[in-house]
Amino acid sequence: MIHRFDDAALAGVLGHMNGDHADDNLLIARAFLPESGRADAVVTASSMTGFDGAGGVWLATLDDGSTVEVPVPWPSGMISERREVRREIVALYDEACRRLGIEPRPHA
Repeated sequence: MIHRFDDAALAGVLGHMNGDHADDNLLIARAFLPESGRADAVVTASSMTGFDGAGGVWLATLDDGSTVEVPVPWPSGMISERREVRREIVALYDEACRRLGIEPRPHA
């Protein structure tokens, strides 16, 4: 069964990601969009719109003005604790950088 996080956890993580990590959202959407069947699309903006125990979801804005959801499973598999979300998003960021050939910044 997939864990569903409460509204406070969703609001906290989404607020942080969209307020403080817009560039990371863009990298993740760019790196994982091809897995959504849109390998030829160019992502111009992205925001994190949700997550559960299976993975995160980003809404990518494409260069033609359309939007597409980019669901990405957590690298370590299923999670159920809010503290695990950060670890998984950091791992997605690192993988996005690897896929895009970008040097990741150090993590605090």
